[in-house]
Amino acid sequence: MKIKDYRTLFIDTLSVIYDRAEAESFFYIILEDKHRIKRIDLALQPDLMLTAEEILGWDTIKNQLEQEIPLQYILGKTSFYGLDFIVNENVLIPRQETEELVEWIIAVSAKRQKGEVLRILDIGTGSGCIAISLAKNIEQAEVYAIDVSEGALSIARQNAEANGVKVNFILRNILETKDLGQQFDIIVSNPPYVRNLEKQEIRKNVLDNEPHLALFVADNNALVFYDAIAELALKNLDPAGQLYFEINQYLGTEMTELLDSKGFKNIELRKDIYGNDRMTFCSK
Repeated sequence: MKIKDYRTLFIDTLSVIYDRAEAESFFYIILEDKHRIKRIDLALQPDLMLTAEEILGWDTIKNQLEQEIPLQYILGKTSFYGLDFIVNENVLIPRQETEELVEWIIAVSAKRQKGEVLRILDIGTGSGCIAISLAKNIEQAEVYAIDVSEGALSIARQNAEANGVKVNFILRNILETKDLGQQFDIIVSNPPYVRNLEKQEIRKNVLDNEPHLALFVADNNALVFYDAIAELALKNLDPAGQLYFEINQYLGTEMTELLDSKGFKNIELRKDIYGNDRMTFCSK
């Protein structure tokens, strides 16, 4: 079968479940991943063929997508901030909004004195995307990362090695930690923040596949992780140390009020590319 003909079948089948443009994007991501063929290559060589074995492989992926398994889990990898990351059901799939948080930290860190060592802690690291991206892009960064899941840390360690950076990974439940035992210049976290009442807004492929431990919090205690991490930051940030959070878009006011009540300074609430309240910054 010609690849262009399978493309039509693939997109038509998945357009019943996904937006047609999204189904088309799936096709070209898989095409490049499995065959090293880019969209332009197919346009220039419309008679390229798939073998029977290759069609079987494509059908397997198509069937998984029909079950709404995320493509990143099917392929076992994704991209984040220009780097490749292994992902599986133990970790959340990194989002574009989190890239914006990383960009913010890198931009602020670029203003520091040249040669200054920067001690950074990422709490709830998951795949390690934040910690590894910061280690890769900030000179003289000494990066630590905490997660409660050994499965997540196993993936994060593989990602650090694959991207050629050193990150000190720590298995710890942050809600049961009273003191980190050392000081940091920057603490950053993208903790669980989706309330159960917001589940109806979550796409089925996320709800059925990504780890709920890393997603959801109780409706009546939505800021539980932020409160605990802010308390630790008061103890374990250096003077003038910085605290960054990715947050629930509906709780921007509550977040700034929480940080203010604990005495943090220079509190800033920032919107993401979609215009949603998504990130906070403050200093000790």
